[in-house]
Amino acid sequence: MQLRTALTTGLETLLEHQVPSAQLAAELLLMHILHCDRAFLHSNAEMNLPPEKTERYFLLIDERTTGKPTQYITGHQEFWGLDFEVTPDVLIPRPETERAVERVLELARRSGLAKEARLRIVDVGTGSGCIALALASELPRAILFGADISRPALVVASRNAVRLEMPERVKFLESDLLARFLDKDFLGTFDFVVSNPPYVGKRDIEMVQREVRQFEPRIAWGGDLERGDEIYARLLPQALEALKPGGFVVVEIGYNMRAKVLALLGQEWTEIEVMPDLAGIPRVVSARKKETGGRRQDSEGRRQVAGGGAIQNLKSKI
Repeated sequence: MQLRTALTTGLETLLEHQVPSAQLAAELLLMHILHCDRAFLHSNAEMNLPPEKTERYFLLIDERTTGKPTQYITGHQEFWGLDFEVTPDVLIPRPETERAVERVLELARRSGLAKEARLRIVDVGTGSGCIALALASELPRAILFGADISRPALVVASRNAVRLEMPERVKFLESDLLARFLDKDFLGTFDFVVSNPPYVGKRDIEMVQREVRQFEPRIAWGGDLERGDEIYARLLPQALEALKPGGFVVVEIGYNMRAKVLALLGQEWTEIEVMPDLAGIPRVVSARKKETGGRRQDSEGRRQVAGGGAIQNLKSKI
């Protein structure tokens, strides 16, 4: 069977089963089988596929029709220009989560901190390690930690650090949020606490894509949360303890979390800002721990910041 025919047949099968982004999935699965890039697919459309590769391709197409995400089938997802291993033990990195990485870098620059600064950063709920390792790639002298309650997720994150040739850049620790970082060795030492926490409440589960509901780790997206803001309510007070005076917390939020998260930020915080994604949906909240004797930037201390981000809601959920 010619490559073009296989690709067309695979696409038709995915469309029949109403698979999202069917064209992309059909191409990625064939690229995975052939270990090639997209340019090769389209420049060699008349090439004959060996029967064993044709059979394997259509098995993967059938697997995708069950709802299993393409990234779990191929075992890969790109984030911040880096190739990450992903397994069902970790949430699949989404482009919009790059907004959290961008925000940390923006705040570091705004604070006059050079890329070579010895920043101390902890990524809470690190999953595949995508945020921590993306920051490590941009901040060569930063001291980074990745925390997760899931031991299998930490194994994947550690493998990604090795694959990306950054095995010593991030220390991954098993921790329920910042619990491991609330002793005297860590209190008040961090410049940034960054997190993409679970935030889907039970009322919103039916709005979540099937791929997420049935295949991605529930602990990572929050399907067991009553309201969706429970993790923020625990994390923000812990971040206040872990941060230096003047340090920042940066969290991703769901489409309906803006007001709830802002309400959790008390008088101890200043420079509270909300960044939308390209679709205009509030996506990232950042806040600065007050310096001793510091004052709020304005009466509200909250402002909407334009620009940045990526289309869609992070976990491809709602």
